[in-house]
Amino acid sequence: MNIVTKFVIATDQGIETLLTLTRQLAIEKYSAVVDPQTLDRYITENYHRKALIDELNSMSNQWLVVYADNTPAGYARITTRGKKPQLLDGKRSIRIADFGILNAFPATAVRDSLLEKCLTVCRSHQGVQIWLNEHVESPWIQMFENNGFTRIQDACTLDELPLQSVCLIAEINF
Repeated sequence: MNIVTKFVIATDQGIETLLTLTRQLAIEKYSAVVDPQTLDRYITENYHRKALIDELNSMSNQWLVVYADNTPAGYARITTRGKKPQLLDGKRSIRIADFGILNAFPATAVRDSLLEKCLTVCRSHQGVQIWLNEHVESPWIQMFENNGFTRIQDACTLDELPLQSVCLIAEINF
């Protein structure tokens, strides 16, 4: 399997790829923990063409898509935005947001490619702390912990969903 992770820019192809991935991954990630109406509203409000164009053009964000044999398999957004944990108040930080791989692509090499690219991008921002926020039932928490992230005790909430979440901060020397 040929696996590659690339940056996404605001072209028609990039936008269409993200529209498909963001919607599919939101359904896969949250359908078991959020009622259908809340999930539908979340997808409608956050993952439409204009919102994605605005997010792609924001200087605060970098979007990555991982491809398996030229098929989009997952994505992540790296951003300086978001309500960061109190532990990071007054510190420079960067967030890995919206990390996900479609269930149809279970190979660890796909996941590892996207994570490694995220960490490489984050390393380029010298002197920053890396953090992320996942809902408590996320299957990704263990993977992040296995790759140098530690749960912190700060109370965290997801941006637009009524779910308990876990904040993790990288314990990696950059």
